[in-house]
Amino acid sequence: MKDRIIQIAKEIRPDIVALSDALYANPELGNKEFESSKLHAALLEKYGFKVEKPYMGLATGYRAEFRSAKPGPHICYMAEYDALPGVGHGCGHNMLGATSIAAGIILSRLIGETGGWAVVLGTPAEETNGAKVEYAKRGAFRDLDAAIVCHPTSQDYYKSGPSLAMETVEFTFTGKAAHAASEPEMGVNALDAVIQTFNNINALRQQTKPDARIHGIITEGGEACNVIPEHCVCRFYVRAAKKAYLKHLYEQVVNCAKAAALATGCKLQMRPFELGYDDLATNERLNRLFIDSLAEMGVKEVADPGEASGSVDAGNVSYVCPTIHPYFPVTKKNVAGHTREFAACTQTEYAKDRMMEAAGAMALTGYHIITEPQTLAEIRKEFQALK
Repeated sequence: MKDRIIQIAKEIRPDIVALSDALYANPELGNKEFESSKLHAALLEKYGFKVEKPYMGLATGYRAEFRSAKPGPHICYMAEYDALPGVGHGCGHNMLGATSIAAGIILSRLIGETGGWAVVLGTPAEETNGAKVEYAKRGAFRDLDAAIVCHPTSQDYYKSGPSLAMETVEFTFTGKAAHAASEPEMGVNALDAVIQTFNNINALRQQTKPDARIHGIITEGGEACNVIPEHCVCRFYVRAAKKAYLKHLYEQVVNCAKAAALATGCKLQMRPFELGYDDLATNERLNRLFIDSLAEMGVKEVADPGEASGSVDAGNVSYVCPTIHPYFPVTKKNVAGHTREFAACTQTEYAKDRMMEAAGAMALTGYHIITEPQTLAEIRKEFQALK
């Protein structure tokens, strides 16, 4: 099977590389990936996939299916294609989406004999309002047996590991303007409330678990030094290793803002400014299967990702469908993500070789799930234990 997958990958490589390069040259921000999603859909249709676009109300989302005439498990490859402000594809999503499409096409060439479905799910705006969150809520994964996404990184292949659960919150404080020199006693200082919120949160850090992360910015802090600010706004990301603890931590952060409002006499309004992400509950049986598939493709060294650091919208998927989120290298050097330098790495032959290699392993993982009922049963058993 390895040789067959390698041959298919070789045949489709020019189209996959052209897709990745086209997105690199024309980066589009989240929910504005109109040309990118159009190119994705066109390539999938070229290879016989039936594409639904828009998907679930998202203009740049899509679902592409290739169904065998025979029944069997449904394997999903999640594609991302949004860029970053100022640095283009500094997270490598031009290559991530192409990798998932390549995996789907390769698997589609195999399931005529085995049965099953190959599904590619186009998921916009991972960097901001991750579409996977809404897809998970609306049931996009109900008929799927496994969901796989493989992300570009530096230096090594990494197995799927944990990610941090995250909530977002925007605090708007409303006070009363006054002349800061002649009549300060007439004012209610909204900026003081913002500053006190930060101070309260900094005091809270002493009592948080080691995995807690709270970081924020002031988006509106007043207009003039001689006017007591009456309208100020700050935003925070609140993260933790597990969503159960995150709920408690989020309440503590909200209480920090409420206390600041009480102390300063300001009115407080709050809202989430982006969708929250669940922690990634990696399906370890599926993870081992992917590592074994990499080994079959010739990749013997796969690193451990270590402790959770960032947050991914695939976390929400992992609570509704068995999910993995491993990584493949686009450079042998240690190049920071979310930079122009990292984006440029996706243009190298080394990166393109690893992209096709990872796609082959993803397809082989799907093939094993479809052809090995016991493996699928083990994946499902582990997933059910989450509930």
